[in-house]
Formats: sequence, structure tokens, C-alpha cells
Amino acid sequence: MKKQKGHLICAVEPGSIADEMDLKRGDRIVAINNKEIEDVFDYEYLIKDEYIELLVVTAEGEEWELDIEKEYDEELGITFENGLMSDYRSCSNKCIFCFIDQMPPGMRETLYFKDDDSRLSFLQGNYITLTNMKDRDIQRIVDYKLSPINISVHTTNPELRCKMLHNRFAGESLKKIQTLYEAGVQMNGQIVLCKNVNDREELERSIRDLSNYIPYMESVSVVPVGLSKFRDGLYPLEPFTKSDAEKTLEQIERWQKKIYAEHGIHFIHASDEFYILAERPLPEEERYDGYIQLENGVGMLRLLLEECRETLEQLRGDDRVIEFSLATGKLAYPYIKMIYEQFHDMFPNITGHIYPITNEFFGEMITVSGLITGQDLKKQLINNPLGTHLLLPANMFRSGEDVFLDDVTKQQLENTLQVPIHIVKSSGQDLIEAMLGQYNSERDQNHSPYEL
Repeated sequence: MKKQKGHLICAVEPGSIADEMDLKRGDRIVAINNKEIEDVFDYEYLIKDEYIELLVVTAEGEEWELDIEKEYDEELGITFENGLMSDYRSCSNKCIFCFIDQMPPGMRETLYFKDDDSRLSFLQGNYITLTNMKDRDIQRIVDYKLSPINISVHTTNPELRCKMLHNRFAGESLKKIQTLYEAGVQMNGQIVLCKNVNDREELERSIRDLSNYIPYMESVSVVPVGLSKFRDGLYPLEPFTKSDAEKTLEQIERWQKKIYAEHGIHFIHASDEFYILAERPLPEEERYDGYIQLENGVGMLRLLLEECRETLEQLRGDDRVIEFSLATGKLAYPYIKMIYEQFHDMFPNITGHIYPITNEFFGEMITVSGLITGQDLKKQLINNPLGTHLLLPANMFRSGEDVFLDDVTKQQLENTLQVPIHIVKSSGQDLIEAMLGQYNSERDQNHSPYEL
């Protein structure tokens, strides 16, 4: 069967330019300004103009040439069947720390897909290793001025990077960072820290090397490796101890002071897990440089605390009577408990049961709420007081659906626990409003890559 030309439209936003041009679901965009569209990079670049010529093949097979005048950055209002407008690129590495390799068998197929696609980095903030990018891909990023590009660096030692990614080209691909830097492309970096592999002296080297790319390398996060219980046959990795976390934070904070004095940014950031493991207070809000690494778990808890504080300052306590329950991961539990206690001081007749859920499915070392399964919630909540309703964070659910990672549905959990479940969006305001019995019907669809 001959492949049809162009990219299939699956939706047109009402009132948009595309709607005014009578474009509809089933039509295909073939070219813009006489250039055939290869993928979303081409599309996003070519529509950024005040005048464009659009070649369309309608669902009925007619060919239209449309002249469009618009604002420079104005979107057309089109959603395509495939968000990338081409096939997804999978990861060619076999990283020693890859969480997907630590998944148990028998889960849904999409959970085993490893993406390493630069277009997802630009569109959704995903982190990429650069190992499957050709020189032409890098040049398109430069030509189209696409940024920021988020890079999984892990180490700037070429030989060690080859070992960590289990890819003999992984060291060579570090040179692409230099190319992006010279072209002025904004970047963010990520280091998944593995004990006795890329920590200590190797982390020192990586921070020093990456700081040379300031200002275009805007930030770098350091995140401890996540270790599930399904690691048979994989590279032997050890969990970090409290002492390890303390030393890592001392190293990072020393560099923060140095870089801030030189560049006015803190640049290198430790994820929340390191502060919790070290039993140290979270950094003050100013040290997160505007929460630039939020999706990597850097500052998520500080932001939540600040948003809850600001929301509570705008409220006046009262004597309303409510009883609810809330379940979260062990990582966030102490902070959610703290927020509830502050809340309870203002609303003394509102009783909340806050439960930390141990991750028995993936193993107890996994503490984030986004990896909690429906079956663990069932087991650990069934015999506990739940009040009139249960609050769960949105990142426990599959994006756009009321389904947990293990395919247990919200309805099934409600039936088991015999209590309604309300899904809470990610902000502090949403959390406080949920505790007050006020719910936003629009659930948060943008789940954090860090959590999932």
C-alpha cells in the first residue's frame, strides 16, 4: 500500500487559523513555503513567520494552496496524529543505571520503550544522550535555533561514559555539546550519580568541565540512581548512604558558591533525595535559580512548601468538619505531613490521615509517588481509616487516564477501598484546596518525567 503524502491532522482548535482556513481532521499538511516537512523540527521552524504558504491535501483528495498572514510566533492550531510527525527514535544504549531494564516482566508494552529522541527534548523536556544523533541532526538544531536541549551527560570522562552507557560511541558524542555551545544553543544537563562509578573525583571533573559551557549550559542536576528489586544480571550498583549524601552535597554546594560568585547562577543542583537522605534542610528557594531543573526532582518539595505557605497565608481558618485521607510516596511524606499540620492549625475540625506508601512492587528503595502501583495502595490502605474520600497525586496515574502503572484503575481501587478517590494536581494551591474539599475537575495531564 502506497504511503500517503504529508502529515495527518487529528484535531483543529476552534477559532484558530487552521479553523478559519477550513482545515479539518483527516486533511494532510504536505509542505510549508515549498519545503516538504520531514518532522516536527521542520514544522515548528517553518511556521514561525508572518507569511507562509501551506500545501494541503484534503481528506477527499483535493490539493489546496493556502496563503496565510499571521503573527510571527502564532500557532496554526493543528494537532497531528503523530506528535513528532515521524517515527520515535529509541535508545541504542544499555546504561548500567537504566530503570526500564529494572522493570518486571508482564507490564504494558509502552513501559519498556526507551526513547532517546532530540525532538522530545525540545518538545517535552526529555533528556537525551546524543549517541544516536548524526551531525545533520545537530546542524538542524543549530539552524532552527531550537532550545533548550536537555542532555543526559552522566560524566564528561569519555572512557567512563562509554562504560556507563555501554556504547563505544558515547564518549565521542560529548563533542556535540561543544558544537551546541559554539552555536549558542541553550542546554541543561543531567547526571545520574552511581556510587563508586561517576561520583567523587569523577563528579568533580564533570562539574568542572560542564561549567565551562556557561552561559549556554544553564543548569546541571545530580540525581541518585534509582534501584528497583529487579536487578538480577545487571551491573552491580549500591545505594547511597547518609554519609555518601552528605559528601555529595558538600561537593555540590562548594561548586555552587564558586560558580555563583563568577556567573551569578548556582548552576549545579542536587535532587531532593540527597537532602532527605543526608537529613539536611532543603535549600532556600533562591538557590534553585527559578526551579530550572524541577522535572528532575530538583526543588519539587521546596516549591510545594512555598506554594502551600502562600496559599495558607491567603486563607482564614474556620470550623468546617471534614475527614479525608491522603497517600503519597515515602520521599514526600514528611513534607506532606508538615503541610497538613500547618493546615490543621487553621482548620482544627478537618482531620487528615496521611499515609506513606512503601513501594513493595519495585522495592523499598523506590520512594517517589509516581512509581506507586494500585496494588500497593490496595494492600496498605485497606484496613486504615480513610474518611469520606482519598486524595492521590496525579503523577500516580498514566497521563490522560485514571490508570496506575500496574493497570489497576481508579475505579477498581475505589471499589476495593469503598471510598471515592480525588486526584490532586501538582501545585501547593491544589493540595490545600483538596484538603478543604475543593476539587479541580481538570486533572493534571503533564506528568513529570522525573516521577515516571
